Amino acid sequence: MKAGIIKRSLRIVLLLVLAGSLSGCMYWIRAYQVYLQMDEFDRNFSVVSNNEFTLHFKEPILYSKDFVSLSKLYASQDDPIPEGRRWRYWFRKVDGNNKLIKPEVKFYSDLSFNKENRLIAWSFSSLFLAIAPAKFLEVSLRSIGGAEIDKEKKQLKANSALLEKISEDLPRKPAVVAQLGQPFEIKDEGEQEVYIYRFLLETHHIEEGYEDRALNEVKITFDKKTQELIRMSGRFAGLKVSINYRKFLDEAPDVAQGKPE
Repeated sequence: MKAGIIKRSLRIVLLLVLAGSLSGCMYWIRAYQVYLQMDEFDRNFSVVSNNEFTLHFKEPILYSKDFVSLSKLYASQDDPIPEGRRWRYWFRKVDGNNKLIKPEVKFYSDLSFNKENRLIAWSFSSLFLAIAPAKFLEVSLRSIGGAEIDKEKKQLKANSALLEKISEDLPRKPAVVAQLGQPFEIKDEGEQEVYIYRFLLETHHIEEGYEDRALNEVKITFDKKTQELIRMSGRFAGLKVSINYRKFLDEAPDVAQGKPE
């Protein structure tokens, strides 16, 4: 208990130091405040999972302008909702020349804001859940509370010793490919193979110099022996996501035989 209090106090001190050194970059301060909220996940957040996955923010901190400042990208759609506004980001599958694939394969991510323009919900469509199953997505979000901060790369790395373990079947390659179609490229990595997909963000504006962020390369790693999806990484509207699904699983014989991470 005391260790937890000390740890949290040190983070608050770091927050104050950041506040003094990042003048004009308040969006990083607010992002760090959300990170602190993750320590008490159920107090500050709730999750709804049906046809889509939604993370609700009980104590909103981030503003809509923060996402533009962080990603340098704008949403595909900006629509009014009863609570305020909803930004929808559409990602569409493309080939090596960034031409849309037919038949169309697409997914979306929604950001919902209240009337004060603070983020109240973050949703992902059902197709995204094919590569980031709801249970694993929730556990990976919960693990952020114990994550280590890489200040230079501005990334969070979960502490594997603190990860919550779950009993859940991993998606298998035939089911994933049935929804996403054939990949842009396949890489052979010994006991694993990596399927690479390319998705282009539909957006009406990109800040100059950040045009490459509209193209999102998604890498999905399968175990050759079990055909299980074991890792997913990608960049979605400037947000880097990487999930190693095996780290969230209870120990099982077929998991233990996998290639060491």
